[in-house]
Amino acid sequence: MALMGTAFGNERAGKHIISSNIEHASVYNPLGMLADHGYEITYLPVDEKGHISLKELEEAIRPDTLLVSIMHVNNEIGAVEPVEEISKVIKQKNPKTIFHVDAIQAYGKYTIRPKRQGIDLLSVSGHKIHGPKGVGFLYIDEKVKVKPLILGGGQQKGMRSGTENVPGVAGLGVAAKEMYTNHEEKLDYLYGLKDYMIDRMAEVEGTHINSERGRLSAPQVVSVSFDGIRSEVLLHALEEKGIYVSSGSACSSNHPGVSDTLKAIGVKKELLDATLRFSFGLFNTKEEIDYSIEVLKELLPVLRRYKRG
Repeated sequence: MALMGTAFGNERAGKHIISSNIEHASVYNPLGMLADHGYEITYLPVDEKGHISLKELEEAIRPDTLLVSIMHVNNEIGAVEPVEEISKVIKQKNPKTIFHVDAIQAYGKYTIRPKRQGIDLLSVSGHKIHGPKGVGFLYIDEKVKVKPLILGGGQQKGMRSGTENVPGVAGLGVAAKEMYTNHEEKLDYLYGLKDYMIDRMAEVEGTHINSERGRLSAPQVVSVSFDGIRSEVLLHALEEKGIYVSSGSACSSNHPGVSDTLKAIGVKKELLDATLRFSFGLFNTKEEIDYSIEVLKELLPVLRRYKRG
């Protein structure tokens, strides 16, 4: 809705869109569809930490640049993009360019003030903050014209027709209020878990951490690559031990097992399908991390005996 609705609602303003090469499929795929409709898409590269270059962004912005879409927090490695600085670059180069932020992984972890930070469109989902699945919200600045994609009874001020999911919306509101109550205390707890996991993972032989320690990256994600083992094999072995992780993003690529984000940050080819994402929530504990580390120490030597030929 944010990408396609904005593009179709402002066609006369230009048909050039800028994004990054570590976006989620929910951004990639609509942009691909827009490319099929004659829009020109520029994908900015990232460094080894997953950050775009503000200089390259500035150079990419043109008079016909309609929209820039950059995620706040990457869903696989936890890289944090400087959205406020990005907005300043955009508005200085072309004040008419609209700035969309995918804040799915950032909302609840960071204080986000769209007006103050120069964000025109902001996407949020409830399930990342312990809210109900299948509900979220899109912040739209009053100056931005978005063309509805779902037509019908005119619900949600005509922006998205269809009967509203009232229990879901109410649950999202409760989850947001809970997440932002004693917010710093919750963040300290999550960062403590993340750093503890990174520190303890150093005890496990043949591991490579793709996420940054401390406040340089998001508090809820640690990406780890493992020598000599396929991620799918390790994922299912951990699952049998009651440890549930993911191999990157469930929908980050059209090619299962291959992560565009990991390729973008320069992870070695042999580790692209040997990487797992460990995610943390407020209900996780250090004891669970200790258990996970001990299980990895036990499983990896056994699984590595069965390397691919």
